[in-house]
Amino acid sequence: MDRAGEHLPPRNPSSVRPAVLTFAVTLAMITYVDRVCISQTAPFIQKDLGLSAAQMGLAFSAFAWAYAIFEIPGGWLGDWIGPRKVLMRVVIMWSVFTAATGYAWNAASLVAARFLFGMGEAGCFPNLTKAFMIWLPREERTRAQSIMWLSARWAGAFTPLAVIWVMSWLSWRNTFVLFASLGIIWAFFFHGAFRHAGVRSAETGLLTPSRPAIPWRTLLSSRTVWLLWLQYFCLTYGWFFYVTWLPTYIKETRGLELDQNALMVWLGDLLRQLFRAETTQRVLVAALAAIPLFLGGFGAIASGVLTPRLVRKTGSVTRTRRALAITGFTGASVLLVSACYIKDPLLAMCAMGLASFCNDITMPGSWSTCMDVGEKYAGTVSGSMNMMGSVAAGLAPLVTGLLLDYTGRNWSVTFWISGIIYFIGGLCWLWLDPVTPIGGTRQAAEGISPHLQSV
Repeated sequence: MDRAGEHLPPRNPSSVRPAVLTFAVTLAMITYVDRVCISQTAPFIQKDLGLSAAQMGLAFSAFAWAYAIFEIPGGWLGDWIGPRKVLMRVVIMWSVFTAATGYAWNAASLVAARFLFGMGEAGCFPNLTKAFMIWLPREERTRAQSIMWLSARWAGAFTPLAVIWVMSWLSWRNTFVLFASLGIIWAFFFHGAFRHAGVRSAETGLLTPSRPAIPWRTLLSSRTVWLLWLQYFCLTYGWFFYVTWLPTYIKETRGLELDQNALMVWLGDLLRQLFRAETTQRVLVAALAAIPLFLGGFGAIASGVLTPRLVRKTGSVTRTRRALAITGFTGASVLLVSACYIKDPLLAMCAMGLASFCNDITMPGSWSTCMDVGEKYAGTVSGSMNMMGSVAAGLAPLVTGLLLDYTGRNWSVTFWISGIIYFIGGLCWLWLDPVTPIGGTRQAAEGISPHLQSV
C-alpha cells in the first residue's frame, strides 16, 4: 500500500474510473434537480397548504440546517464503511422524502419532509469526494470535481424551466414524485454496476481493517481546516442568493424592465405565441435566473482546464490554487456588486452570471484540498467544509430577508454585504495551505512532483 491517498483498486481500475465519474456526475445533477424544484413550486405549495411566507421560509431553511447538521456524520460514515454503501442509502432516503414533499398536508409535515430530505442529501458530496480519492489517481481528481460541479450547476440552471414544463401537465404534488423517481432509478443502476466482487473487495481493502478514529483534536487545531471552513462559508453565502432570492429580485426589480432589452422583447413576443402572458413572464424570469447557474458551470470546468496548466508552469499546486481562489473570490465580489447598478436586465444578469463564474472557479480547488489535506479522512474533512457552507446557506436567505425589511427593499445593501463576504473569503487563501495533510509536514507534501499532485 502506497502513501495515504495514493491507493488504487487492484482489479483493472481503468475500467472502473469512467463508471465512477459517470455515476458521480448524474448523481450531482439529481441532487440539484431535487433541491431546486421547490423554488418554482413554492407559490403553489403556499396556496394549497395555506402557508404564510414565514412558514414557507421555515421549510426552505429546514433543508439547509439538516444539510449542515448531517454533513460531518455523512462524511465520517463514508470514511468508516465506504462511500458505495453510504451513497446507496442516502440516495434512496432523499428520494423518498422528495416524494414525501408532494404529500405534505400542512406546514409541519412540509418542514419535516424537507428536513429529512436535507439529512439524506448531506451525505452526497462528501462521499463522492471520498470515492474520487479512492478510485481516481491524483492527477484526475480536480478534473473530475470540475465536471461534477459543471453538471450540478447546469442541472440547477435548467430545473426551473423543466418544472414549468412538467407542471403544465402535472400537479405540483406529482412533480415531486416524478423527480423523486430519478434517484430511485440511479440507485438501481448504481447497485447493479458496483455489486460485483472486484469493486466491493477493492473498496473494502482500502477501508479495513484501518477504519481509523478521526483525529478531532488535530482537525480542530488545524489553521488550514479553519480557513478552509471560513472560505467555503463565504463562497456559499454569496452563491446561495442565486437559488433563493434571485427569482424574487428579478420579479421586483427586473421584471418590469424586460422591455428595455431587444433580445428579451423578441423572446417574449415569440413565447406569447405559444403560452399565456402569465406563463411567458414566468419563463422569461426563469431564463434570467438560470444565467448565474449556467455560467457558474463554465467556471468549474475552466478551473479544471487551467489548474494542471498553471501547475506545470509554476511548479506549485499551492500557488496555483491560491491564485485561482483569490481571483475567483475578488471577481465574484466586484461583479456581484456591479450587477445591481446595471440598468439593462439582461446585461445585469450576465454580470451576475460572471460573478457566479468566478465563484465556481474556486470550487474544484476547495474540494481537491479536502482530499489532499484529509487523505484517509477526506470524507470527514469535506463533510465539515460543506457543513460550514450549509450554515451559510441557512443564514444567507434569513439575513437577506431581514435586510430587505429593515432597508425598505433596498437590494443594493444585500449585494454589498455579499460582496464584502466574498472578499473575506479571498483573504483566507493568503494563509491557507492546500497541500499539507493533517498531521503531515509541508516539506513532504511539496516534495511530490506537480503532475502527481491532486490538482
